Amino acid sequence: MKPMNNNPVKPLLTVNDLAAMKQRGEKITCLTAYDASFSALIDKVGVDMMLVGDSLGMVIQGCDTTLPVTITDMVYHTRCVSKARQRAFVIADLPFMSYSTPANAAKNAAKLMQVGGAQMVKLEGPRFEIVSFLVDQGIPVCGHLGLLPQMINQLGTYKLQGKEPAEAKQIMTDAYQLQQAGAAMLVLECVPAELAKEISTQLSIPVIGIGAGIDCDGQVLVLYDMLDIGVHKRPRFSKNFMAGTDTIEAAIDGYYQSVKQVRFPSAEHSF
Repeated sequence: MKPMNNNPVKPLLTVNDLAAMKQRGEKITCLTAYDASFSALIDKVGVDMMLVGDSLGMVIQGCDTTLPVTITDMVYHTRCVSKARQRAFVIADLPFMSYSTPANAAKNAAKLMQVGGAQMVKLEGPRFEIVSFLVDQGIPVCGHLGLLPQMINQLGTYKLQGKEPAEAKQIMTDAYQLQQAGAAMLVLECVPAELAKEISTQLSIPVIGIGAGIDCDGQVLVLYDMLDIGVHKRPRFSKNFMAGTDTIEAAIDGYYQSVKQVRFPSAEHSF
């Protein structure tokens, strides 16, 4: 007689599941993850998505920016995360200069999916041709607008984007065009809450905010920021969820519940 399996494998969430969450008005939860141990814990709590972000350059490698992160780094950390989760949807960042051409983007996205186990890749900026090409190859893509960390040497500093009417209009236009190019999700970082609300309402794809107000379809934070253990100063839009808790699991659950119950981000964590 075969032993009874008391821990059945949970079905992985899919891009269709996330789209359905938007349609029924359920907030989507996401945290960054970089290793197997945190992946398993985040997954245990029930967080819907994990983003293997190139933010690992700053919180894991100790760099001042995300620019030194390589595709080899991203594949390694994505593989660690994807092997340890049972349910959460895994997205991986395409790092700086890994998607300079459609062919380059496809080659590196394939590594993240075939070796790393990612279910979607994320890239920064209005790269419509790249998005369209990847989607044509069967690669789900998440766009990223607003503050673009890979553009830090042009921006000069990490600051709010879309405050001026012309900037806001351009971000709105770019969001529409990314959706038309085939992006299945969009991250908005450091934009005014009203702009993020308008984009989230107008687009049919899920819009995930980070420093973009409470009206996005979901929220993402850098794990180390919300645990208050980062080597860099915690951004204004993040929150220390370790405060008042005894365990990391409780802190992650506090974040999960706050997003699901539409209590985070509050006005103090928005622009």
